[in-house]
Amino acid sequence: MKAVRTAQTGIAHLAVTDLPKPVPQEHEVLIRIKAVSLNYLDIILANGDFGAALPMPYTPASDGAGIVEAVGTQVTTWQPGDRVAIHYVQRWISGNVNAYTNAVRVAWQTQGVLAEYVCIPAYGLVKIPAYLTYEEAATLPIAGLTAWEALINQAGLRIGQTVLTQGTGGVSIFALQLAKAAGARVIATTSSDQKAERLLQLGADHVINYHTYPEWPDEVKKLTAGEGVDITLDIAGTATIDRSIRSVKPHGFVGTAGFIGGSTITLDITRHLNLNFTRIQGFAVGNRESFEAMIKAMEVTQLHPVIDRVFALEEVQAAYQYVADGKHLGKVVITL
Repeated sequence: MKAVRTAQTGIAHLAVTDLPKPVPQEHEVLIRIKAVSLNYLDIILANGDFGAALPMPYTPASDGAGIVEAVGTQVTTWQPGDRVAIHYVQRWISGNVNAYTNAVRVAWQTQGVLAEYVCIPAYGLVKIPAYLTYEEAATLPIAGLTAWEALINQAGLRIGQTVLTQGTGGVSIFALQLAKAAGARVIATTSSDQKAERLLQLGADHVINYHTYPEWPDEVKKLTAGEGVDITLDIAGTATIDRSIRSVKPHGFVGTAGFIGGSTITLDITRHLNLNFTRIQGFAVGNRESFEAMIKAMEVTQLHPVIDRVFALEEVQAAYQYVADGKHLGKVVITL
């Protein structure tokens, strides 16, 4: 089978090679991977910037979707022909995360899914609806579920609230789509007028160009009668956390959904938190039960993920670099 493989860190070392087709163990499912989507996490893992000890030689990428080809002798929940997506935090089935459920993440503690075939434990899969393509389904495990976890499970989004989304990466675009589907008002930030137009087409009520307005919390306050928004997802960490906090109203929610601008933050407890009762919530994707709930909601609303560009497997280096350069709006997918 074809698979992407590397023996050392760095995007330049990712290469397509031939590997033996895996055989499922008794509790595993053999998946024919049809599509893989890329996340910022995949970039830093491939470049060795996350401090994780990867299993070398290494097949990258965490998010995949495909079709069940065979099942192990003890598997009763899946059968050949089922359409599935791979759950990222494999053991986290329901409830709150703990040390055990948090211990196995695809393409971190395990090999990744950028291969024609992979074997996955039967509990580490979710069924995907017929209306989604494999390319669309592949975007859901990290970016889609992160946005869902933040808005629905952590922030408790309600109809009529206002959500601030930041940028045009996968999590932010999913947050925009889910917030609108839930009856919320959305203010979005972006770096260009061209992307701003696309965000308006996707349903954003207002868009702020953060190059034009570097102090964008002031613009947010103008659009909310001086109050601020109910919820925002901060995707840049060090670079934006102060402005994210200043954008929410008293009792507002700031979800730390990313760290592309650095992972260390400094807070003035009185100014940032105490006086406004601000809630800053750390989280990382969600459990399988939430994944399944999100898919049901998407099916009801017929929500389609936004895919910026699809690459062929042989273009793996170009795909990774495209994401690393931040050129995308929505998700980047590799098709197999």
